[in-house]
Amino acid sequence: MKTYQDLIANKGDLQEYVYACISDYKGSEAYRNAVDGINYSTGKNTVIMAYQKLLYSMTGEAFPDNYTANHKCPANFLQRFATQESGYLLSNGIRFQNESTKDYLGEKIDSKLHKAAKDAIIQGAAYGFYNNGEVVYFTASEFCPLFDEETGQLKAGIRFWQIDSTKPLRATLYEEDGYMDFINKNGKIEVLQDKRYYKYSVAKSDFDGTQILEGENYPDFPIVPLYSNTRHASELIPIKAQIDAFDLIKSGFANDLDDASMIYWTLENCGGMDDIDLAKFRDRLKTLKAAVVDGDQGARATAHIYDVPYQSREAYLNRLEKDMIKDFMALDVEVISAGSVTATQIRAAYEPLNEKCDELEYCVIEHIQGLLKLAGVDDYPAFRRSQISNEIETAQMIMQCANLLDKQTILEHLPFLTVDEVPQILERLEQEEAERMPFIEDNSDDDEKQEENEDEKSN
Repeated sequence: MKTYQDLIANKGDLQEYVYACISDYKGSEAYRNAVDGINYSTGKNTVIMAYQKLLYSMTGEAFPDNYTANHKCPANFLQRFATQESGYLLSNGIRFQNESTKDYLGEKIDSKLHKAAKDAIIQGAAYGFYNNGEVVYFTASEFCPLFDEETGQLKAGIRFWQIDSTKPLRATLYEEDGYMDFINKNGKIEVLQDKRYYKYSVAKSDFDGTQILEGENYPDFPIVPLYSNTRHASELIPIKAQIDAFDLIKSGFANDLDDASMIYWTLENCGGMDDIDLAKFRDRLKTLKAAVVDGDQGARATAHIYDVPYQSREAYLNRLEKDMIKDFMALDVEVISAGSVTATQIRAAYEPLNEKCDELEYCVIEHIQGLLKLAGVDDYPAFRRSQISNEIETAQMIMQCANLLDKQTILEHLPFLTVDEVPQILERLEQEEAERMPFIEDNSDDDEKQEENEDEKSN
């Protein structure tokens, strides 16, 4: 695996080094796991899609079985689990102590971070590039990280992309002191654009137009990694073998049902029929739905239907699914899908997902603080998890404590209100309260005159 020290040692021949680094990264375990994550989240599970039924000759030679059904039924557990985990933590967006902090991370940062966290769960990592007040995310399948051998910190990286195998391979090398672009056309590597600063000061005028005055870089490397766990690995790895087993059993069951769906016949006392006669007999049954047999010779045709056993496979598929839910620490919706479930039961069902999202939340907080450091902002993010609840029971509990809480806290904890609705409701409540306030006439001048009159009378 290439490192930041290798980049420093190859400064004299960056063009060749960049593409050698990309080639080395594509052969790494991290890249293979990222590609597997993409495949398993898009219904292209590699094991079942590559599975081929075989037949064997008398000599033991294997050849493809093109005569029986070969259904491929990939399961979509990874996409389901990743969507659940990222949505549970981030669907309500980020909250900061200072409301203006989110502006430093650019527009749509909530949706960008949600998608990046999902990519990190599936592929193992995502990388946020802080680019002049906006955050752009790269996935692990398109970004080659270069870590420092001594500190383990991300010090440089190469983003690469190629629309098609017949099209040029583009690459951008990001370093602390700037970035530069490369292109590979038919094996010929060229510098597309020389190294330039990350930030520029510009001046605009009607006479000179836009002019670049000076450039500068960030105080640190402007790409911050986002991981989904402390292992810095794809969440597919622990459950991949179970998904493969689920796919093989489910697909095999579909194949058996397909192969056994036809009626087959046995003919007695018809030993003189060859393969051509049997084919004609079968075709006649298909077209006319009837056939004649010679009863004088004791000939007889009997139809058979094969019933495929399913109980053991169905039980094992259910077992595999439950095991994957436990191993991924996902929410088992069936546990809370009963008619009347208490808040305690719901919290107990959510506990595995809460524990898993605790680890994800630490990684997201570390990532956001890295971005805020580049922006020169000191703040701390917070999240409100999107949890199903017994809303009536929760609301009753909050209202019982209403005399001890302020209006904002009460509204923020009501389960049926979103984060964006709370400030709007508070503003309307303030307006209504202002409208209900009675108009108090100012009689201070009259009081002063009355006191003066009383003083004159006394004199």
